[in-house]
Amino acid sequence: MLTISVTVTKEKEVYSVTGNEELGSFPLYSQEEVDHSIQKANQAQKKWAKTEVYKRADILHDWADRLAAKKEQIGEMISKEVGKNRSSAVKEVVRTADLIRYTAEEGCRIHGDMLRGDSFRGGSSKKMAMVEREPLGVVLAISPFNYPVNLAASKIAPALMAGNAVVFKPASQGALSGQLMIEALLETELHHDTVQCITGKGSEIGDFLVTHPQVSMITFTGSTATGQSISKKANMIPVVLELGGKDPAIVLDDADLDLAADQIVSGAFSYSGQRCTAIKRVLVDEKVADKLSEKIAQKVDGLTVGNPEDDAVVTPLIDPNAADFVQGLIDDALQNGAELVTGNKREGNLIYPTLLDHVLPHMKVAWEEPFGPVLPIIRVQDEADLVSIANESDYGLQASVFTANVQKAMDIGAKLNVGSVQYNAKTERGPDHFPFLGAKNSGLGSQGIRRSIESMTRDKLFVLNM
Repeated sequence: MLTISVTVTKEKEVYSVTGNEELGSFPLYSQEEVDHSIQKANQAQKKWAKTEVYKRADILHDWADRLAAKKEQIGEMISKEVGKNRSSAVKEVVRTADLIRYTAEEGCRIHGDMLRGDSFRGGSSKKMAMVEREPLGVVLAISPFNYPVNLAASKIAPALMAGNAVVFKPASQGALSGQLMIEALLETELHHDTVQCITGKGSEIGDFLVTHPQVSMITFTGSTATGQSISKKANMIPVVLELGGKDPAIVLDDADLDLAADQIVSGAFSYSGQRCTAIKRVLVDEKVADKLSEKIAQKVDGLTVGNPEDDAVVTPLIDPNAADFVQGLIDDALQNGAELVTGNKREGNLIYPTLLDHVLPHMKVAWEEPFGPVLPIIRVQDEADLVSIANESDYGLQASVFTANVQKAMDIGAKLNVGSVQYNAKTERGPDHFPFLGAKNSGLGSQGIRRSIESMTRDKLFVLNM
């Protein structure tokens, strides 16, 4: 059992997703305690910004090594705390260590520019500009429950490499995993005040955090509603938002249906669909819809269902509210004429993988993000309708296009209003050095290791007059 030890008066217990084990507790910070932590980070940042880049990189490499050495311990906590199967939880820690190492190397390669004044018509050869990149100050990093280590480190590592201090606010369910990650970081030579881990109720400290005058940037992963609220309250500071999605798998009549079915099921149901990049609807040409539906159903029926310790693919959702929401979407679709192909079984927070066919646009499941193991199939007459329905969503994170025609795939991809298009593969994040971004209500700004570092710095111009 883990207890985060700081000087606070209140604590909140954390239980496993299955509810049968108390995992530990974390402190509930007051606004005064939050303010004190931010003040400490702000002071530490001034020294950290002067630290040589190679020394920052050495500390990050040390952090990565310590995480990798603790992969089993941290993976076990992730599995119990957020319901991810054990093997995936351990892989998250290993992937995170790799991300941190790459961040350390990439940070050493980011330099400023030199500009000649006479390169511009009317300029002067007596002017020379040096463009340096300097840190923003204190970065507020807010991470979600579903990847409590990876999506936290993807914010913290670039911020540190750029010379910023970090105030880290993990999700309540995921806080213990995040704290284990921070403990590994604080075992390095990094000054402890440089990273502050703040836990507590968003309703009590959330607005105070995002509006604090010493916070210089906010990077957030979570719900669209919360992200929009943060964007409105952030007053003249940079904001990077990674929000929800309703990623479609678009299947044309010439697609390899076995490949499509395999990728769709993996993309829709891994970690019970609790991923922003999960495939959340299938838009298929009606000429091949029957065959595709049958192939998907066969693969869905083969998925393992159970508890995280069973290493099942589909495990209980994060809490009862999440399960209630997913069940409500299933019920609404069935009441309005959708066909149940397989699934629609519930045991507490565990929703069995559910496939719905003949879903129509007026059904909620066609548009709302479930964040759970339900997949609607929407049959479409032609390619124009496929693109139209895909773009009608308020979200624009990713899309998959399955077709044997490369030119057709590129043409359709160009028309989709999303951040990324995957060809003949499921929607997913990464590799972590690729750009990651969303359109519309799916996000603001671009991530990916290099872009994250750049977003956490500003240009500073020095003009030499000779």
